[in-house]
Amino acid sequence: MIEKPAITDQKITSIIAERWSGRAFDPSLAVSDENIISLCEAARWAPSCYGDQPWRFIVWNKHNDEASWQKALECLAPGNQEWAQNASVLILAASAKTFSHNDKDNRWVGYDTGAASISLCLQATSMGLMSHQMGGFDADKIRATFSVPDEIECWAMIAIGHPAALDSLDEEQLERELKARQRRPLTDQFFNNAWKNTL
Repeated sequence: MIEKPAITDQKITSIIAERWSGRAFDPSLAVSDENIISLCEAARWAPSCYGDQPWRFIVWNKHNDEASWQKALECLAPGNQEWAQNASVLILAASAKTFSHNDKDNRWVGYDTGAASISLCLQATSMGLMSHQMGGFDADKIRATFSVPDEIECWAMIAIGHPAALDSLDEEQLERELKARQRRPLTDQFFNNAWKNTL
């Protein structure tokens, strides 16, 4: 198990610096039902447009229902399956496409569901768990396998589990795991008062 806190230009709160998307999960350690409910509770309290809470999450716990969890794993891209097979929990982050109060299209569902997802991942970090969000999955297969309605947008899969020693990874995965964390400089993406006006 390694820790990879972000090396930041300015001090940020530790929970944000410590969250990272590792791949080395310990398959022998279950995530307790109590911890899973805590993750969901953290997501539940994310902000959303009109307070509509458009997010919907499906949770698969390998230690409670391995057959369903396996079906969810098989919806991941092959490269993600290689390491996510050791995660105890898989979660689909999805959302309703319309507002609940008027049935009109809600163009902020992706933004709001992203907020709920990062709240869940930060909660995982606070509990000593690791999270890894993935875009590499087959949404159509998820829909067909788990009866997800067409009016629900599927955004990402999230692997959750206890971190493991790095010897659980193959050579390519290990190289990615040990690679230094990087972000673009603030001046590339944050502007002051006008577009491209350096902060």
